[in-house]
Amino acid sequence: MSRLTLFTEAGERLRDTDNAAEIASALGTIGVRFERWPLEAYEDRVAALRGDGYTTTDTVSVSPDHPERDAMRAKFLSEHRHAEDEVRFFLAGEGLFTLRDGGHVYAVLCTAGDMISVPAGMRHWFDMGPQPSFTAMRFFRTPKGWVGDFTGDPIADRFPRHAPA
Repeated sequence: MSRLTLFTEAGERLRDTDNAAEIASALGTIGVRFERWPLEAYEDRVAALRGDGYTTTDTVSVSPDHPERDAMRAKFLSEHRHAEDEVRFFLAGEGLFTLRDGGHVYAVLCTAGDMISVPAGMRHWFDMGPQPSFTAMRFFRTPKGWVGDFTGDPIADRFPRHAPA
């Protein structure tokens, strides 16, 4: 189940919800788009994203027995930003996007059926967990816009990592 936990940058927990409308509303205030898409009929929504300029797509799938899972997990555990929006649609499994904006930290557990669009330049990190299990479509305007620009700030180390149930 999708979940949003809101913290201050100092780590004080302010809010915790699994209500998709509340998640979308809270993230909308910082320019992040969050939607729940029906898994059995998402093709029209994918076509709409392509119409918005996200012409390059791929699918990434990581399982608990993936031989490079530890390196893949470590790659985006530190705070970074991208030159273009980071758009993901989760087809299966889950992953934790943690976003930082305006003195707050938003931990967003994305699960199957979630679409999240993190605006270009927003500081964030992603954790697939120690035993990753997810499949997600990724949408790009240009593939090189997805390269991470790491901030060097150790803030990600102060917040909970993804620990699937």
